[in-house]
Amino acid sequence: MNVVATASTQAALGPVMLDVVGTTLDAEDIRRIRHPLTGGVILFARNYENRQQLTALTAAIHAARPGVLIAVDHEGGRVQRFKTDGFTRLPAMRSLGELWERDVLEATKLATATGFVLAAELRACGIDLSFTPVLDLDFGASGVIGDRSFHRDPRVVTLLAKSLNHGLALAGMANCGKHFPGHGYVKADSHTEIPVDERALKDIVGDDAMPYDWLGMSLTAVMPAHVIYPKVDAKPAGFSKKWLRILRKDFGFQGVIFSDDLSMEGASVAGSVTDGAHAALDAGCDMVLICNAPDKADQLLAELQADPAAAAVSATRLAALVPTAACADWDQLQQDERYRAARKLVQSLL
Repeated sequence: MNVVATASTQAALGPVMLDVVGTTLDAEDIRRIRHPLTGGVILFARNYENRQQLTALTAAIHAARPGVLIAVDHEGGRVQRFKTDGFTRLPAMRSLGELWERDVLEATKLATATGFVLAAELRACGIDLSFTPVLDLDFGASGVIGDRSFHRDPRVVTLLAKSLNHGLALAGMANCGKHFPGHGYVKADSHTEIPVDERALKDIVGDDAMPYDWLGMSLTAVMPAHVIYPKVDAKPAGFSKKWLRILRKDFGFQGVIFSDDLSMEGASVAGSVTDGAHAALDAGCDMVLICNAPDKADQLLAELQADPAAAAVSATRLAALVPTAACADWDQLQQDERYRAARKLVQSLL
């Protein structure tokens, strides 16, 4: 069984999630992970060679900083960081939406199976959280979202996401809905551009953002979009007190709010990486991400001034995302009848 963190180590999580350079930790990685402001580590495909190496890497990260949250973007389809050496190829979420059109109950069943397989395999390798599900609506305009979306109808998105979240929870993993209030309407990719959505607040809240309201207590974390909605606020959603107040107050969301990656072009309007982190935390984010830029991560760790009271509240929220139950290792997982049945279902979609 994999070891999990104790509540005392979870409570020390800082507000910064950063990445590591390669497939093993070097001295600089360890220094950053051990920094008091660090609370999470995100992994990418470059950090993966095979399962044995991945498991050793996550063990080393947890040894360097017990209780740190290890996360990954592992949704299925074209956004799946680990695809070889036994990892199940997960379907794009659109395929579940297409199945919904033919058989509603079968689609929800397969969504649960997909969430379970996704989470069970990651947890068996020492990963705590995947940034999934995508709650953006499929307007047919966004290339960066595209088949990552379940459906155009927010009701279908909500019910398929809820089923996927159930599967994650069965394997002991939290969830993270993204990208609030919605990235599906705009064509621009916030990795390389600054998307602008000119719609009115009522149109966005009454359509794109509804899954965040309807999912209610089943949603444990949210990541806002690096999209500007100028009829609501001049700032992208992740830096906007107005948008995060809607999430917290109007929708009653009590979980963790992650910023999207501060190194993305969509975050550049906030200024330097430190300016962006301060803006995101001041707006209401609990944790900020800085990826693919070790020099900027060092700058952020050196310059960020976190508010102690807000950081304490955020640390409590973040602790709830760290798995508290032990999980099967990979060999044990392969003998689990529930996993084998779920995997067979998932593979039927491919």
